[in-house]
Amino acid sequence: MLRKKFLDFFTQHGHTIVPSSSLIPTDPSVLFTTAGMQQFKEYFLGKESPYGKRVTSCQKCFRTSDIDNVGDASHLTFLEMLGHFSFGDYFKKETIGWTYELLTKIFKISSERISVSVFAGDNKIPIDKESYSVWAELLPKESIRRGPKEDNVWGPPGPEGPCGAANEVYIDGMEVATLVFVEYNYSKDGILAELSQKSVDVGWGLERLAMIVQNKPSVFETDLFFPILAEISGRDEKTKRIIADHIKSSVFLISEGIFPSNVERGYILRRILRRAIRYGKLLDLPQKFLIPLAQKVIETYKDVYPEVKSKEADTLTVIQNEEEKFERTLQEGLKQFEKIAKKDDISGIDAFHLYDTYGFPLELTEELAKEKKIKVDKLRFEKAFKEHQKISRAGAEKKFGGGGEFSPKLHTATHLLNAALRKVLGEHVKQMGSDITPQRLRFDFPHPQKMTEEEIKEVEDLVNQKIKEDLPVVCEEMTLERAKEKGAMGVFENKYGERVKVYSVSEFSKEICGGPHVKKTSELGHFRIVKEESCGANTRRIRAVLE
Repeated sequence: MLRKKFLDFFTQHGHTIVPSSSLIPTDPSVLFTTAGMQQFKEYFLGKESPYGKRVTSCQKCFRTSDIDNVGDASHLTFLEMLGHFSFGDYFKKETIGWTYELLTKIFKISSERISVSVFAGDNKIPIDKESYSVWAELLPKESIRRGPKEDNVWGPPGPEGPCGAANEVYIDGMEVATLVFVEYNYSKDGILAELSQKSVDVGWGLERLAMIVQNKPSVFETDLFFPILAEISGRDEKTKRIIADHIKSSVFLISEGIFPSNVERGYILRRILRRAIRYGKLLDLPQKFLIPLAQKVIETYKDVYPEVKSKEADTLTVIQNEEEKFERTLQEGLKQFEKIAKKDDISGIDAFHLYDTYGFPLELTEELAKEKKIKVDKLRFEKAFKEHQKISRAGAEKKFGGGGEFSPKLHTATHLLNAALRKVLGEHVKQMGSDITPQRLRFDFPHPQKMTEEEIKEVEDLVNQKIKEDLPVVCEEMTLERAKEKGAMGVFENKYGERVKVYSVSEFSKEICGGPHVKKTSELGHFRIVKEESCGANTRRIRAVLE
């Protein structure tokens, strides 16, 4: 209901509703979508928006910055951000006026509970006098404070991009909205340049707003969390909240095609899943306790985000597999931890051994150490981790004859593999997940039984035939609708923006993809499937290399 009220309010003020983009951003400089503005970044920089100059959205977001605070009244890893945006249209006066109207008239919040902060100014961005004067017409002066850059300048989500001074809006001292007035572009070299247009980026935390409107003491008592928490037995409220938050985040990440791994997004997913399992053990919850919780998350969100329902089977399989995998290593790892923990502190090398051999995220080792009131040498762990990555990279460069070459080749090979599997096994095959390392590609797809040796050879031969044909790999940019009309394959439609890149290999393969790719198939060399195995109910996994 809150989502609808918010979006309806802004459609009445000339805004176009834009669906949530994926949690996997198109911007390669960040791992996850952390704010509603990310899918609109280029429109703030001056590119014409296909949605018009006023848009509104409810955006799925994932953040790890607050993970240590999860379990208190208001911090989460997965959250929804209500937003409205202006690309060179309205500015401060309208934005502040609508914010006040929403709070007092739509959400019936007394003005006495509202306070705000505006930017005090520094040597780069001047004091925000305009925002102060507009707020001063609505609130008593004691409810308006001037804040420092740390609180009242909003930077880009990555190393560069649009930014500007911000107003923070509080209800009873808790931040519920941030109004960013985008006037500058921050470059990688630290230069702040004025943009040709002034824009607005406003984000409201849905869960915090629900807490206030529903008059609850925390976000976990709202209807967004209570059905999940009700399924978790145990007395420790904070532990239950952490589990509820982490299983919700896991469901949304897996529904986007992220699988647990030891790198990047997969590592974050593995970390929160294993953290949830570990906390479940503290509450003596039964094995596989995450499955019914995941089902409750899906039930809660299926109407708002249909992808969580359509990916339910995949999601439950991934969670069950990770739980079983962690269970096998946890007992041995805990024994090893107990041996290590007899010392005064845990060295970085020992912490890395627990990570590398037993799959313990550093955070788990730190939590266990904290319970025993001992320390972990985090700096030495990070050094060992970086050395490990460097060795792996060096080995890959030696094998592939130069750093970075493997990525375009394996991306293109993945497309050819997908097309070949559909030819050999049938059109039910689709990409359910993929992963590329310097050594190999991994491809997951639905199929009811193990592939025969003949089928594996037929797929290999078909891919190698297309490589020998020296076919051009053509990239075209088009609207998502046009890509569908042309029969382009796509993994998760909701992760794409309005315009997409379609890579075609003759009539054999046509896929939506962010790249990178080779120019001709002959650049791939020889394709070989090294393993075909199960990775869940009715799901197969192929690992393949280029030689």
